[in-house]
Amino acid sequence: MAHLPPWLILDPSLKSWLAEDLGRGDLTTQALWPVESDTTWGQAELRLKQPGLIAGLPLFQRVFHLLCLEVDVQPLVQDGHTCPSGTVVAQLKGPMSALLMGERVALNLIMPLSGIATLTRTYAQQIADLPTQLVDTRKTTPGLRMLEKYATHVGGAINHRLGLDDAVMIKDNHIIAAGGIGEAVRCIRQHVPFPLAIEVETETLEQVQQALAHQVDIIMLDNMSVEQMQAAVQLIRSYSPSHRTIIEASGNINLQTIRTVAETGVDYISTSATITQAQWLDFSLKFMG
Repeated sequence: MAHLPPWLILDPSLKSWLAEDLGRGDLTTQALWPVESDTTWGQAELRLKQPGLIAGLPLFQRVFHLLCLEVDVQPLVQDGHTCPSGTVVAQLKGPMSALLMGERVALNLIMPLSGIATLTRTYAQQIADLPTQLVDTRKTTPGLRMLEKYATHVGGAINHRLGLDDAVMIKDNHIIAAGGIGEAVRCIRQHVPFPLAIEVETETLEQVQQALAHQVDIIMLDNMSVEQMQAAVQLIRSYSPSHRTIIEASGNINLQTIRTVAETGVDYISTSATITQAQWLDFSLKFMG
């Protein structure tokens, strides 16, 4: 089950997004229902306008609570549920001023996150019967990484490292700057704390052999052809059965290629497509007469 960070972590961002939208105040709404004297209550429904997977309902609910604790948001489904078009996802009631001031920010969270979760589920279903796991990447929107990675998890992916301080990943530029895989691994091992794993990005079978020689924990096969990956997987699996190196594939992964890549025998497939290519899932918030 996917979990959001505590509100202690998320509330500053939610408040700043509300402040961005409200500015000096909602001129339209507050002219009709001044916040300080708003006794007019309204009811509304959050309705899904196309089929998809829901992600972000707790955030949707929190936005309104930050504006007014009297707003009652009743989810009718849970994050992770696939719903048909027309589903009423939640019902709301509370002061009109709070409902109208929170509407856009709340929708602007649940719509993209549900879109990410929906596309992630489509990717995950392509390899659901195989042992290979789908993984996301750090290619996220600045400021929204925790939420976008939450959405991929809801959709069925496993989160890769959240940031540069989460794990050691020696990429192509590190290798070039350090003078080779061996030099990079030796230097890093002297500085990283236990028990962080070391992952190395490789583009050739020669680099795979170098990574194996230095007993790294994870080898990423980056932008390799299927034939290269098959050879690399065979090489890694036969190298040292007692030291099982984890194999990750990455680069040019899409819905047409993901299953073929998984069938090479890799443990994980990482792709940014579940976030960067996701479209917002359409919702509407309609007030009841």
